[in-house]
Amino acid sequence: MSQPVADKALEAQPLSADDVRAFNRWWHAANYLSVGQIYLMGNPLLREPLRLEHTKPRLLGHWGTTPGLNFVYLHLNRIIRARDTDVIFIAGPGHGAPGVVASTYLEGTYTEYFPEITQDESGIGKLFKQFSFPRGIPSHAAATTPGSIHEGGELGYSLSHAYGAALDNPDLVVGCVIGDGEAETGPLATSWHSNKFLDPRHDGAVLPILHLNGYKIANPTVLARIPQPELAALLRGYGYEPLFVEGHEPDVMHQKMAAAMDVAFDRIASIQKAAREDGDTTRPTWPMIVLRSPKGWTGPKTVDGLRTEGYWRAHQVPFSDLTAPGHLQLLEEWLRSYHPEDLFDQEGRLHADIAALAPTGARRMSDNPHTNGGILKRPLNLPDFQDYAVAVEAPGRTIGEATRVLGTYLRDVMKNSEKHRNFRVLAPDENNSNRLNAVLDATPRAWEAETVDYDDHLGEGGRVMEILSEHTCQGWLEGYLLTGRHGFLSCYEAFIHIVDSMVNQHAKWLKTAKEVPWRRPIASLNYLLTSHVWRQDHNGFSHQDPGFIDHVLNKKADVTRVYLPPDANTLLWVADHCLRSYDRINVIVAGKQPELQWLDMDAAIKHCEQGIGIWEWASNDKESEPDVVIACAGDVPTVEALAAVKLLREHVPDLKVRFINVVDLLTLQSKQQHPHGLEDATFDALFTTDKPVIFAYHGYPQLIHKLIYKRSNSRNFHVHGFREEGSTTTPFDMVVRNNLDRFHIVSNVIKHVPGLQSRAAYAQQAINDKLIDHVTFITKHGRDLPEIEDWRWS
Repeated sequence: MSQPVADKALEAQPLSADDVRAFNRWWHAANYLSVGQIYLMGNPLLREPLRLEHTKPRLLGHWGTTPGLNFVYLHLNRIIRARDTDVIFIAGPGHGAPGVVASTYLEGTYTEYFPEITQDESGIGKLFKQFSFPRGIPSHAAATTPGSIHEGGELGYSLSHAYGAALDNPDLVVGCVIGDGEAETGPLATSWHSNKFLDPRHDGAVLPILHLNGYKIANPTVLARIPQPELAALLRGYGYEPLFVEGHEPDVMHQKMAAAMDVAFDRIASIQKAAREDGDTTRPTWPMIVLRSPKGWTGPKTVDGLRTEGYWRAHQVPFSDLTAPGHLQLLEEWLRSYHPEDLFDQEGRLHADIAALAPTGARRMSDNPHTNGGILKRPLNLPDFQDYAVAVEAPGRTIGEATRVLGTYLRDVMKNSEKHRNFRVLAPDENNSNRLNAVLDATPRAWEAETVDYDDHLGEGGRVMEILSEHTCQGWLEGYLLTGRHGFLSCYEAFIHIVDSMVNQHAKWLKTAKEVPWRRPIASLNYLLTSHVWRQDHNGFSHQDPGFIDHVLNKKADVTRVYLPPDANTLLWVADHCLRSYDRINVIVAGKQPELQWLDMDAAIKHCEQGIGIWEWASNDKESEPDVVIACAGDVPTVEALAAVKLLREHVPDLKVRFINVVDLLTLQSKQQHPHGLEDATFDALFTTDKPVIFAYHGYPQLIHKLIYKRSNSRNFHVHGFREEGSTTTPFDMVVRNNLDRFHIVSNVIKHVPGLQSRAAYAQQAINDKLIDHVTFITKHGRDLPEIEDWRWS
């Protein structure tokens, strides 16, 4: 299965002379429409001499990559028509929308989705004007582009998206164009290894197409400037057999690309047949194509005597000052070089012989249902999360591991999804560390590289995905979700920041997709953040950062959700809720260490349904006004806040305390700011309008102040949280270092309840003594005080 492709197969000339002429006509039409989008807002088919008022006042867009994208798109269409093959197209190079939009327009799909962009001269004019124009469309293949699942606004993620789309899609081939600038990014470099996780029996295929046009914005690209034998060796080392298509003469290049496509798709079919029919489990060497063509191919060779085609000057707009001598004429000559009069009829409709080169219906890459994943999305067959409940006879007595319990639930989600293979669990080498071991009872890890007989849970058909690359896990999952499936990603809390930019892009995609009426909802992107800031006993300060929550909450309110379940039963409810949701980014923060359990399942359901609530058993203010509200969000803060309540009962028994726990962090925001926010009257009833609120929070304290700044009692909130103090230390010392511990909470209550300081002087003295005892004990014994380790609520 892994023998190199014979060179002679690439020497075939599968196209007739008529085919080549037809291909050039389509390519000319796509290139013409692409240039028109960048430059024109009038006179779309050059029915009259070009004048300055026909051009846009601001010339925005990227020409350099576009003709290559148009070329690849055309040749994938040939394969689809010839083989009746299911193919989708991912444009990795940034700002490639002129070409992708042009091709979708030529296929007719663009008009079907946007009826005002008609198939005539008027429609072409509207197509041109909207591109990179105020209130128009962006220069990336965004959610507004039919057939796109990858915007490409930030480079590096095309190939991981492609592989995510191919997983559990056995009949799909993903054509993924990778720009040679994009190929220099770390995420892209890692994602080449995705072929070690692609199972040819159950998954589809990815055809990477590395487009070497030589230059980035102003510099040469690395892969275009190394000798071909070195490049071939690199790609073979990644596990691919590269097929080189090189040159600039269109007629020759069409023959070369058609031959390479035939070889690649024959090879894919052979690999899949061997795996599916012959039982060959040898890891295959997958084909890929290396297209080397000039940057800005078919554009101006020179501008003002300076090299343009085949050079970095073609990267964006080859010339932007149309008032400069000769530039307007140069633009007109460039546009007329494609002979639009031979491509479009008198009414501006594409000639039928050119249109016939496109596939029809859902075979069009711009109308493939996999690119609008909500069309194909099936609801998960979720087990009843209540069946996994931890028995809690009384609050604060039972010890449990929340994420280990969650693992048993996810195991059965995985089992129930076996028929449709529409659910995967992903982690950057942390599945078991995050205590989700049980999922491996339902499925092994996906793995197509070598195995040895003592490997752990590596097997055929695995749907647990682990690679030590947060970027790749995120990219796989995004591609999987965008093509209609479901997933769950766990990660160490401190290192989920690695994908900050990726979650930005996904949030923006979801926001835009909600505004596009034909985009169907997709399953939510679900994160479990564990191994969190408060339990890094040996990892230390480098592993202590709860700021991903802050990052996510900068996104649109209708997209983001954050949950901080305090125990196993609340975590089960939250996970079930998130897996049922769609078009969301759900962030769940839960520790993996053994912790006290607080709520039985009935109480957990009621608490989580509301997202916030008073824990009556921890409060003593019923039928009276509280002197202080103690609130918390997060598992460790809940322990410390409850321990503080117990200390207050011992030292100041007449103090009226109301205890509030927050599971859904966004309930703190006003209803006008977030759909989960509490109405002002409800918030005031819980937190009062004038009493001090001492809030123990999992993350950075300023976030709570940001969320509640519009609330009437915001001035009385005093928040304990992470203050960037950390070390390799005991669990309790971590909270002490950040003033989140029970003693500092009690001290803050004493400070802010009017009249309490003098009455609680002895209590304050006892607290100070305990903090000294704590430091003395841990530095001598290397563990926390027994009264801390063995503490129970009752």
